[in-house]
This record gives sequence, structure tokens and C-alpha cells, in this order.
Amino acid sequence: MIHEVAILTIDPAKADAFEAAVAQAKPYFEAAEGMKSFGLRRSIETPGRYHLVIEWTSVEAHMVDFRESENFQRWRELAGPFFTGPVEMEHVLTVI
Repeated sequence: MIHEVAILTIDPAKADAFEAAVAQAKPYFEAAEGMKSFGLRRSIETPGRYHLVIEWTSVEAHMVDFRESENFQRWRELAGPFFTGPVEMEHVLTVI
């Protein structure tokens, strides 16, 4: 299993609407083959910064199966308008 960690930056004044959009998009992730868990975490120290943490069975499940799907496009349509900068994303493995 791997985790996708995406750092999303939005206008803090739009936090409620952004969180509602992500909640609306969550089923698109849950429908994806290989998706195991989904979480959105808001930074305490940096208003407007979120960490989207998704567990996948493999990098391919994320980067091929999901990213090339219509559900990814729906996610971006809902959440993308809130982004104030590029999304930083990486895949990580739990080692301990």
C-alpha cells in the first residue's frame, strides 16, 4: 500500500465551500479501483493549506486507473477552482 499526499492551497475565506466540494467529490475517489482510504486534513498553522491523504494499493492505481478516469475530471471540476497555486503531490510508503 502507498499513500498519495497532496498539499492543496486555497483562499482561507473559502474554506467552508472548499471542504463541502471535497466532501461532494469523495465518492469519486471511493469508486476508484485500488482506493483504500481517504482523508482531508486542514493545517492549523497555515490557514488555507490542506493535506489530502489517500491510500492506494499501488502508484498505478492512482496515476493510471484514477488519474485517467472521468472521476478524476469530476474531482478537479469541484475542487480545482479553489486552488490558489499548484498542487504539490507525492507518493509515500510507511516504513515504521
